[in-house]
Amino acid sequence: MLRPVVLVFLALAGSALGGFLSRSGTDIWHNGERIFLSGANTAWVSYAYDFGNNQYQYRRDRYIYLMDKVKEAGGNSMRTWVHIEGQTSPKFDSSGHVSGLDNDGTFISDFKRYLDDARARNILIFPTLWNGAVHQRNELGGLITVESKLQSYIDKALKPWVQAVKDHPALGGWDIINEMEGIIKAGEYNSEPCFDTRSWAAVAPVKEEKKDKEQETKVEGKKNGGLYFNGFINWQADAIKQVDSSALVTAGSWTARSNTDNWGNRNFYSDNCLTKAGGRGGGTLTFYSTHTYDWQGNFPQESPFKHSFNDFGLDKPLVVAEFNHLHGGGMSIEDLFRYAYDHGYDGAWTWHANADGSDTDDTDTQMRGIAALRGRVDFNGRVPINL
Repeated sequence: MLRPVVLVFLALAGSALGGFLSRSGTDIWHNGERIFLSGANTAWVSYAYDFGNNQYQYRRDRYIYLMDKVKEAGGNSMRTWVHIEGQTSPKFDSSGHVSGLDNDGTFISDFKRYLDDARARNILIFPTLWNGAVHQRNELGGLITVESKLQSYIDKALKPWVQAVKDHPALGGWDIINEMEGIIKAGEYNSEPCFDTRSWAAVAPVKEEKKDKEQETKVEGKKNGGLYFNGFINWQADAIKQVDSSALVTAGSWTARSNTDNWGNRNFYSDNCLTKAGGRGGGTLTFYSTHTYDWQGNFPQESPFKHSFNDFGLDKPLVVAEFNHLHGGGMSIEDLFRYAYDHGYDGAWTWHANADGSDTDDTDTQMRGIAALRGRVDFNGRVPINL
């Protein structure tokens, strides 16, 4: 039986009744029921070369294969990287400003076809716009530090994209950037706690390929990473909500240390920190998402797999958006999925379905994890959905 407060919320949020995702407190809802987002990161078929410029037609068979695997395992969602570092989208002019989504003008039709393929399999797609985990191209660095360049992306690419797909049932929500911490300079003092990154200086690497990222991936000319990057997220989140006020928006943190004020940490993704940086009131997240991997066989103190959701003291849902068995602290992939479901989180996406790297679980292992939650409809949310 639905709680009265939820009934009021659903009456006010018409999009929820229409089959789209919505948030109520610390829960994510679909079609009038709390759901649990169970699935995988795609995360790409060809890194940064999947959408726009007629590229999806050459990647489609592989995407369909991966979506079919998630569907067969009983999953309901996937997180997919899109622009990444700006290799093929959006379109940049000679000054580094954005003039469109791609050179050939097929980006929107490509992405819509992807959403159509996902809807046919009852899978929600969460596009991740950018990647901050590795060295960034100069174009992306310009968007981060030059306001006119970021505004050109918002006006010429992001808003048209959101407008074109906002009513698609397979669109789950928007992930602004993957692991912004990979570019922010750690160890910098700032009198404003939201921009003080000293607490990150001691963070152990979470994946083998990220060992040197704090030393090697700085945005040139950046005075303070927290200020610039939180503003980067704030402006884009605000733009999405200007076009679609009911959109779900998140940003995937490198570690849950960035998502909580507990255990001596700072929630850099809080409404307070984002609006202080960017100044746009609508530029806040709808739900939090974080990534967690073990280090030398052990999860860090703040890992979701060492806590329950309530331990983080958050007022919004939290999705465990990256993890795998290879760096799972000795837990099986099935146990990792069950832990996320049983401890109050709102979703679990394994890394990553295409399994094209040595630091990734093979596809079949990941699907066994998703299958561990097949058919769950009990206390922490429904997994099967119908789009």
